[in-house]
Amino acid sequence: QFLLSELVKKGIKLKYRRSYLGILWSMLEPLLSMVVLTIVFGTLYGNTDKTFPVYILSGRLLYSFYSSATKAALKSIRSNAAMIKKVYVPKYLYPLSTVIYNYIIFLISLVVLAIVGVILGVKPTIYLLQAPVALIIILILSYGSGMFLATIGVFFRDIEYLWSVALMLIMYTCAIFYYPSKLLKSGWACILKFNPLYCTIQIFRSAIFGEPMYAPYVIYAAAFSVVITIIGLVCFKKKQDNFILYI
Repeated sequence: QFLLSELVKKGIKLKYRRSYLGILWSMLEPLLSMVVLTIVFGTLYGNTDKTFPVYILSGRLLYSFYSSATKAALKSIRSNAAMIKKVYVPKYLYPLSTVIYNYIIFLISLVVLAIVGVILGVKPTIYLLQAPVALIIILILSYGSGMFLATIGVFFRDIEYLWSVALMLIMYTCAIFYYPSKLLKSGWACILKFNPLYCTIQIFRSAIFGEPMYAPYVIYAAAFSVVITIIGLVCFKKKQDNFILYI
């Protein structure tokens, strides 16, 4: 636990060591992104829904966490190569710590969502109690994906660039800045349902906007997250003894 907490603290410090705003940037960055996306996909497209910024921000925050956590986990073993070669530390702590410190930053950034929601009149309802379901699923999904990517990243370094491309595709299939029912009228909207991150974001949005969560989304996203975590842990455990030969 001590090692894990130290790695988490180190990760947070390194993330903001050259930033004057420090951890405040974790709240300012999504706010600025929300403003830009609202102007582009709201104002310019004639969207008059005053809660549209909350819709964008709720999706943007979850996607940003998943993106940051998996990218950091992917590079975690190679980034700590010097320490791994000198001191014995359970290797699983490196990807785990990257996911945890990004999760802490993500939870802090939710303050911005709460403030924007209050300003724009999105009132909290009993359905807000559903939010932890999405927050737990996104954590498990990110950890499982991160463990799998961390394993592959040691042996196949080009995965870092391929994953960046994959994340772009994932972003566009998460309906972060558009309403699927309005913009995807060609019948292709059904493909979004196969993206577990999209399902998780929709669960979270249901909690924010006072709607009951869609049970099939919960079941699919939770099952996918558990499966990818099991796969990630098994792959990591089988290959971790060979890491030292490739880092």
